[in-house]
Amino acid sequence: MKNIYFITLLLLIGMQSLAQISPSEKFKNEIQAKLSTVEGEFAVAFKDLQTGKTLFINEKDNFHAASTMKTPVMIEVFKQARAGKFKLSDSIVVKNEFKSIVDGSSYSLDITDDSADDMYKKIGRKMTIYDLTYQMIIVSSNLATNILIDLVDAKNANATMRTLGANDIQVLRGVEDNKAFKLGMNNTVTAYDLMTIFEKLAQEKVVSPEDSKGMIKILLDQKFREKIPAKLPAEVKVAHKTGSITGVQNDSGIVYLPDGRKYVLVLLSRKLKDEKKGVEALADVSRMIFDNFQH
Repeated sequence: MKNIYFITLLLLIGMQSLAQISPSEKFKNEIQAKLSTVEGEFAVAFKDLQTGKTLFINEKDNFHAASTMKTPVMIEVFKQARAGKFKLSDSIVVKNEFKSIVDGSSYSLDITDDSADDMYKKIGRKMTIYDLTYQMIIVSSNLATNILIDLVDAKNANATMRTLGANDIQVLRGVEDNKAFKLGMNNTVTAYDLMTIFEKLAQEKVVSPEDSKGMIKILLDQKFREKIPAKLPAEVKVAHKTGSITGVQNDSGIVYLPDGRKYVLVLLSRKLKDEKKGVEALADVSRMIFDNFQH
């Protein structure tokens, strides 16, 4: 009899604890369950820009930035242009020689490691700062990125991130600085910080309203669409920047619904054993968040 009473009590306690799980906690558990189907580590940051409602998973953990660091570089380019240091319409020579932050030694980028190989045909010719910025974002040109980092200085981009409330983003160097990589001197981000800068962009509070709109226009032209936008309806617009290296698949941006509502979503990953499955899981999470947002 005592055993029956004890089992009944345990069942009642279990049912009560289940009843106490809020819908948001239940949904967060569903996202974690989806991500747990893939071997790897993940971070998620979501913010409803109408209500301020958020969803976080490992949002303050540092992840390898991969190409998500190109958004801070773009912001710094627009900031310095606004300050009069140069015009976005100014031209500079495309080069493929850069200096390591470790010892100042020269290195060049490998065309086979760059998603924007057309840029290498332009070496020795001039391109506008705007066009370099556009290539850095929409096709993630490493060559354009390093040219722009030489122009604005990674330290300045980092300092600007602090003024926007992104306290943990580290923009240290250009791409393929192998000496720095071997010493662990890498560009890093947190999901929370990327959410913060995209929220400010959506609110048109980065540099100026005009500049925020200009940067969003570039982000809307993103060519790599296999993560956040992949499973969303065609009428949903996403202004975003992806990033990927071995074992890492990232995406970060603003999702615009046809009814005028919008939200920020950041998806980070690392230690992925199967990157294709990782990308699929991130696209699934993006769709889950979109569907939940409709309620």
